[in-house]
Amino acid sequence: MMYEMTVQIRVTDIEKGQAWYQSLLRREPDFIPHEGFAEWELIPGCWLQVAEGVPTAGCGPLRVGIENLEAERERVMSELQVDWFEIYQREEVPVKWATFEDPWGNRVGFFEYLDQAEKAEKIAQSRKA
Repeated sequence: MMYEMTVQIRVTDIEKGQAWYQSLLRREPDFIPHEGFAEWELIPGCWLQVAEGVPTAGCGPLRVGIENLEAERERVMSELQVDWFEIYQREEVPVKWATFEDPWGNRVGFFEYLDQAEKAEKIAQSRKA
């Protein structure tokens, strides 16, 4: 039985990496178990770990669901100096999505549900948990 999940992203400088991901996620880490490591519980049971180390080329992307993809793209471009990135959408896919790189080359991004009722339901579910 699976009940939780972690995803690890490595950065070469933990202080800069933690600060960058704090800005991206708009909050402090939930857990810092030891030097060189910070964790955020993105949704119940799903943890993002930022660890000091050598980034793994070509990994990812890690994408998180958000309410407004265009607004979030503008925010990360402005606040985190992320280069402009494309937003994609396909008729048969119920979300639009985008991917960009953090300063260490890790591929991260966002997705947004297209159906407003489905989006509202997903957001409500995440707030209950």
